[in-house]
Amino acid sequence: MRQKTVDHPRTEPTADPLENLSDNDRLLFHAFGWGESRPVPHTLVHHAFEHHAAAAPDAIAAEHRGERITYGELNRRADRLARILAGYGVRRGDRVGLFLRRGIPMLTGILGTLKAGAGYVPQDVRIATEPQLRHIIATAGTRVILTLSDLADRIPAPEGHTCLTLDTLPDPPAGPAPEEDFPPPEPGRAEDTCYVLFTSGTTGNPNGVRITHGNVCNILLGEPGGLGIRPGWRVAQLLNIAFDMAAWEILGCLSHGGTLVIRDEDLADTVREVEVVIATPTVLGSIDPASARRIRRVAVAGEPCPRPLADRWARLCTFHNACGPTETTIVNTMQRHEPGALRLTIGRPTPNNTVYVLDEHRRPCPIGETGEMWAGGAGVSAGYLDNPRLNAERYAPDPFLPGNRLMFRTRDLGRWTPDGELEHLGRTDDQVKVRGFRVELDSVSAALEVVPGCTRAATIKLDDRTLVSFVQPTAVDPVEAAAAVAAALPYYCVPARVYPLPALPSTSRGKIDKAALLRIARTEGIAA
Repeated sequence: MRQKTVDHPRTEPTADPLENLSDNDRLLFHAFGWGESRPVPHTLVHHAFEHHAAAAPDAIAAEHRGERITYGELNRRADRLARILAGYGVRRGDRVGLFLRRGIPMLTGILGTLKAGAGYVPQDVRIATEPQLRHIIATAGTRVILTLSDLADRIPAPEGHTCLTLDTLPDPPAGPAPEEDFPPPEPGRAEDTCYVLFTSGTTGNPNGVRITHGNVCNILLGEPGGLGIRPGWRVAQLLNIAFDMAAWEILGCLSHGGTLVIRDEDLADTVREVEVVIATPTVLGSIDPASARRIRRVAVAGEPCPRPLADRWARLCTFHNACGPTETTIVNTMQRHEPGALRLTIGRPTPNNTVYVLDEHRRPCPIGETGEMWAGGAGVSAGYLDNPRLNAERYAPDPFLPGNRLMFRTRDLGRWTPDGELEHLGRTDDQVKVRGFRVELDSVSAALEVVPGCTRAATIKLDDRTLVSFVQPTAVDPVEAAAAVAAALPYYCVPARVYPLPALPSTSRGKIDKAALLRIARTEGIAA
């Protein structure tokens, strides 16, 4: 259960990694690709929470279904849980399963695990299958799992594991529990695991990504990642707890003294009562801005954002379009979008992070040319658990930073604009061949999203000659939509059919479910 060091390949850097660039592009490579250098106020994210618990113990930390908990009470419950975990042998560097559903006990589990020196491994038991949970337990090396009493029978805990139900733990005492009850946790460090998230894998089993406290503190404890959250602001918790953007909601709120408003079934009721929303574009697109006048900040990430959606929200509040895979810690680029902006981009690298646009030989592309985005700096995670092959494929020595740093291959395509912002141009795995031509599916969808009335679009490949697109809502004219693609892109990019839907299907993590769209296409006989 002890934390393992992940081995990554090491190669000798070339004498001049920028040798293929002009003198001007050499200057812009650094000017554009380096985020601002800033100090981080804490090395452990729960220390930021403890600061607010000490400063304002009676402030409301969270609410859910009419229940509220103050910062002081949540801190006492988390301290109590940390000592209980220590009593079960949890030590610094261990990992604790957090297999439950969203609610206030979830917060006790997160903070108690962190205070014990361990990292938490979150899963929504109502969604994850038993084989997935077994794989996650084995890969993460958990020996203690936190859950709820009505979910305990769903946990496939192996022999020797301990399952603790957070809703039946003893209430915390009014004062500190006697220290002799349980051994105190060891002091933590920035390189310790904060959480492990499991992303979808190509073999069917999800891959565990280890995110450190240093990774999390870097993005959440400064701006723009902090989203201006301050004591008293209410932050929505909308997303699946196994999704990395849920950590942005939860830890981002509690590390700044805000009140976390945990959603119930009705998402609309939650967003009416908050100042801050963090969501995927798919989730945000389901929210009526007219019913959310209290919102001051919105941030989206996880998938490309339609320009009309960004413009709509940017007229009402401060709107950030962001990007970054789990492996670079939530997001590593952000743009504050304005409705009249020339273009919607994913902005610039966040503080202490770097982004490089490289060609297939990992050489920097000239400014304005399309390449693959690699991420460096403080956000680069500690790697995949027990997967040396994937570590070697996706992480590489960073030739542009000193000190044996690593960079991460995002598989996102991008290019620098003349003013130093990144345009996201889809993913390398979304590039398909149609009639022998290379097509970026996201570019087709983006052309559809400028059609009047279209709020969301997605495109899939059916066979080597056929693309099919889906738009929402059903009022969108399919003929007009196909014509918009024909006007903007080459003929081989035009979908064979544009199929209007009331709403595009989404995954449990709030992204467009392209597998479901493929099933719809086959059911409707679109391929024919």
